[in-house]
Amino acid sequence: MNIFEVFINVLEQVWYLLPLLLIVSVFKSRWLKGIFGEYLVNRLLSKLPESDYTLIKDVTLPTSDGTTQVDHIVVSKYGIFVVETKNMKGWIFGSARQKLWTQKIYRHSSKFQNPLHQNYKPSKRWKPC
Repeated sequence: MNIFEVFINVLEQVWYLLPLLLIVSVFKSRWLKGIFGEYLVNRLLSKLPESDYTLIKDVTLPTSDGTTQVDHIVVSKYGIFVVETKNMKGWIFGSARQKLWTQKIYRHSSKFQNPLHQNYKPSKRWKPC
């Protein structure tokens, strides 16, 4: 029996696990979690009274060095609110001035762009002159 025959025999025994693994990997993906987080924020923001608030979603704005993307902009008589959605869990560490923040889940740490900095350019576009 060669290695190919062994592989085929194993595959015949566990073939049904392959779609399950694919489904699990999709639901665990950062991309899907991000979409789900934006969906939840969109649902919450859409409950604001339309008479007082205008919701603009997924906006690309020109900047001096290219473009920047904004998840939500809420325009109202109370001001203009730029909302960047992050669907994250664990502990988040960072200060307003730090370029990168740290997400810590148990012993695993990862860095991500400070959302305050990410919103700085879009917010600056609407500052009063």
